[in-house]
Amino acid sequence: MMGGMMGMGNSFGLFGFGSVFMILFYALLILGIVYLVKYLIKENKPNETKITREDPLEVLKLRLAKGEISKSEFETLKKELK
Repeated sequence: MMGGMMGMGNSFGLFGFGSVFMILFYALLILGIVYLVKYLIKENKPNETKITREDPLEVLKLRLAKGEISKSEFETLKKELK
Protein backbone atom coordinates (compact mmCIF):
# COMPACT_ATOMS: atom_id res chain seq x y z
CA MET A 1 0.00 0.00 0.00
CA MET A 2 2.94 2.30 0.38
CA GLY A 3 3.69 4.46 -2.61
CA GLY A 4 0.44 3.66 -4.38
CA MET A 5 -0.57 7.17 -5.51
CA MET A 6 2.46 9.24 -4.56
CA GLY A 7 2.94 12.09 -7.02
CA MET A 8 2.02 11.59 -10.65
CA GLY A 9 3.64 8.18 -10.97
CA ASN A 10 6.53 7.10 -13.18
CA SER A 11 4.55 6.28 -16.30
CA PHE A 12 3.55 9.88 -17.05
CA GLY A 13 7.00 11.53 -16.96
CA LEU A 14 6.69 15.28 -17.44
CA PHE A 15 2.96 15.50 -16.75
CA GLY A 16 2.16 13.10 -19.59
CA PHE A 17 4.51 14.66 -22.14
CA GLY A 18 7.39 12.24 -21.53
CA SER A 19 6.12 9.67 -23.99
CA VAL A 20 5.35 12.37 -26.59
CA PHE A 21 8.91 13.68 -26.37
CA MET A 22 10.29 10.16 -26.55
CA ILE A 23 8.29 9.41 -29.73
CA LEU A 24 9.34 12.76 -31.23
CA PHE A 25 12.99 12.07 -30.38
CA TYR A 26 12.96 8.64 -32.01
CA ALA A 27 11.11 9.93 -35.08
CA LEU A 28 13.71 12.67 -35.56
CA LEU A 29 16.50 10.16 -35.01
CA ILE A 30 15.11 7.81 -37.66
CA LEU A 31 14.59 10.69 -40.12
CA GLY A 32 18.15 11.83 -39.54
CA ILE A 33 19.50 8.36 -40.26
CA VAL A 34 17.39 8.08 -43.43
CA TYR A 35 18.64 11.45 -44.75
CA LEU A 36 22.23 10.54 -43.87
CA VAL A 37 22.00 7.28 -45.82
CA LYS A 38 20.40 9.08 -48.80
CA TYR A 39 23.16 11.70 -48.73
CA LEU A 40 25.91 9.07 -48.62
CA ILE A 41 24.35 7.13 -51.50
CA LYS A 42 24.03 10.31 -53.55
CA GLU A 43 27.68 11.22 -52.93
CA ASN A 44 28.91 7.84 -54.18
CA LYS A 45 26.81 7.91 -57.36
CA PRO A 46 27.94 9.99 -60.33
CA ASN A 47 25.67 12.89 -61.05
CA GLU A 48 23.99 12.07 -64.36
CA THR A 49 22.03 15.31 -64.50
CA LYS A 50 25.15 17.47 -64.32
CA ILE A 51 25.95 19.05 -67.67
CA THR A 52 29.63 19.06 -68.46
CA ARG A 53 31.24 21.30 -71.04
CA GLU A 54 33.61 19.13 -73.01
CA ASP A 55 35.91 20.46 -75.64
CA PRO A 56 34.33 19.66 -79.04
CA LEU A 57 37.71 18.70 -80.47
CA GLU A 58 38.22 16.21 -77.64
CA VAL A 59 34.79 14.72 -78.34
CA LEU A 60 35.75 14.34 -82.01
CA LYS A 61 39.02 12.64 -81.05
CA LEU A 62 37.16 10.29 -78.77
CA ARG A 63 34.62 9.44 -81.48
CA LEU A 64 37.48 8.77 -83.92
CA ALA A 65 39.20 6.53 -81.38
CA LYS A 66 35.97 4.59 -80.80
CA GLY A 67 35.51 4.13 -84.53
CA GLU A 68 32.25 6.08 -84.64
CA ILE A 69 33.56 8.37 -87.39
CA SER A 70 36.15 7.91 -90.13
CA LYS A 71 39.37 9.86 -90.52
CA SER A 72 37.90 11.92 -93.38
CA GLU A 73 34.81 12.76 -91.31
CA PHE A 74 37.10 13.73 -88.44
CA GLU A 75 39.07 16.11 -90.66
CA THR A 76 35.90 17.64 -92.11
CA LEU A 77 34.34 18.21 -88.70
CA LYS A 78 37.62 19.51 -87.29
CA LYS A 79 37.75 22.17 -90.05
CA GLU A 80 34.15 23.17 -89.30
CA LEU A 81 34.96 23.66 -85.63
CA LYS A 82 37.84 26.05 -86.38
